[in-house]
Parts: sequence; structure tokens; C-alpha cells
Amino acid sequence: MNQQHITVWGAGSWGTALAMVLAKHGRQVHLITRNQAAADKLNQDGENARYLHGIPFPESLTAIGQEHPDLPQILRQSFATVLGLPCSAADIALTRLREFQHPVIAANKGINPDTLERVDELLIRFVGVKRTLLLSGPSFAAEVATGKPTAITLAAADMQLAREVSQLFDDGSFRVYTSTDLVGVALGGALKNIIAIAAGMAEGMHLGHNAMAALVTRGIAEISRLAEACGGQAETMAGLSGLGDLLLTCTGSLSRNRKMGMALASGLNAEEARKYVGQVVEGERTAVAAVKLAEKYHIDMPITQTVYAVLQGETSPKKALKALMERPQRDE
Repeated sequence: MNQQHITVWGAGSWGTALAMVLAKHGRQVHLITRNQAAADKLNQDGENARYLHGIPFPESLTAIGQEHPDLPQILRQSFATVLGLPCSAADIALTRLREFQHPVIAANKGINPDTLERVDELLIRFVGVKRTLLLSGPSFAAEVATGKPTAITLAAADMQLAREVSQLFDDGSFRVYTSTDLVGVALGGALKNIIAIAAGMAEGMHLGHNAMAALVTRGIAEISRLAEACGGQAETMAGLSGLGDLLLTCTGSLSRNRKMGMALASGLNAEEARKYVGQVVEGERTAVAAVKLAEKYHIDMPITQTVYAVLQGETSPKKALKALMERPQRDE
């Protein structure tokens, strides 16, 4: 199959940024949008003005609506499809991707709060494990789109497939490391969003650098406990899709989850904070799922449970973080 044709389904900030990386050296990339009107605007503007304003598309990047009559043929000719839709909206795309044979690379993160299904399990259910890959790591879309150095993890059950697909991202500023730990990469990418909401609350209350360091450190500890209980590998949690992604999301000013935490600290409730952020905040849905998973596997996740309580309106950020600090002392 020709590696010169790639599709990216989802024209948000992350999907668009990845499409730009893939198209940078002339590879033909189609960016699939929710309708043709949105695609026409992207093509006319030559940029994604809503999410990545002022960053021009490479010439070989073209947007197309998901109902366009040419899309089935484009998908048939594609070497791979990158899925950049939120997990909650991915079913429609995956249903249509079933009929093709090429790899599907999930660039989204999350856990279904109703079924507790991870993103790797979601893809496997639709397209099978042999076509499933996950792309995750510390990577703000705006920095990727402008060519700033980025390192990220690409996971597949088959290492040979991971290495073959990693060659699509043949850009000097976008470095891909490969892994076979689908479970660990999926959970690291999802759970870090919850800790980032807590970090945003700490930042919004001006608790200082010491508190932030404690949150990040204890955050990766509880993420690791749950990931290993689910079958993930400890070394993955110490890598780019674990600690690396957590550090960026907790401290970076472009983090949506951190922004939501800061909004909650300012006195907004969850609904108001969500509107303030203006984009999907995956940490919200993931917190519900993570609390259920922690109960299922009998894992202690105090930061996650605290964030969940704040999002449910059961306590305030100030009371929640005070309760965390007053927990009984324990060995590290």
C-alpha cells in the first residue's frame, strides 16, 4: 500500500497538527471534517483558523467532509488513518473504517465512564488488534504544528507494525519512540488529564511550586498503580506517554485540563468551567471511569478521587486539597 496517502479523521487542534506533520514533506494527506462546509473553509483559508490560527497548511494537505462521496475511495487508497476525534465521538468513524484493511492510529485519549473501555480496547473492538496503534506523549498541538521539537510514543501489539508506521512521521522535529504496551500507553494518556485538573486547581489557588511537584510525583504513583493492575508496564509510566505527558499537561499553559482546574479554583462549577475552556476536557469523563476502575481493582487513588469529588460538586477545590494534605502519613 502506498505510504504517500494518509487520512486524519478529526479537524480539531491535535488532528490538524498531526495532519500538518504528515503532509510537511509532500505526502498527500486528507483531513476529514464533520461536514463539507467546514472542509471548504479550511481549504479556502489554508489554515485551521479556529484552533491553530496563523499556521499555514502544507500544500499537500486537503480537507474533506466525512459524507463526501469521494471519501470511501480516499480511505481505500490510504496507507493509514489517524483518529483525532474525542473518544466520545469516535464510533461513527470507526464503524466506517471497519471495511478497510489499513492501520488505524488513535491520537485520542480517554476511558469510557459507562463501560470502562480504554481507547485501545475501543479500536480493537472495531478494527482488530492487528490494525490498532496508539500515539501518545507530551505534545501540545500548537507547538507540533509550528515544528517545535516533540518526542512521542507509538504503540502497537506488533513491534514491527509500530516501527513501520512510525516512519510516516518522517520529520526531524517530531521524534517517535515505539512500544508494544498498548494498555500502559492508553492509561498513561488518559489518567494524566485527571492529575492535570488537580494541578490547575493548585495553580489557581497559588499554592506554589512545592505543591505542584508533590502533585505530579504522587500523581504518577497512583497512575502507575492502576496501569499495572490493568496489565500495563511500569517502564511505560516512566516514559514519554506516562511521566512525560503528565509533566506537560500539569505545567503547560496550553493544557485544557489544567485550564479547567484553574477555572474550578476561581469558583466556577464544572459546567461553567467547561464552557470557559471551550473545548473537550477529557479529564472530566476519565475521572468518572478512573474512580470506578480504582474500586474494581482496589487501588488507592486519592488525587483522582479528590478531582472527581470536585467535579461532582461534592466539595470545593480548597477543601479537597486541604483534605489531601491531611491524609494519614505513610511510607512512600
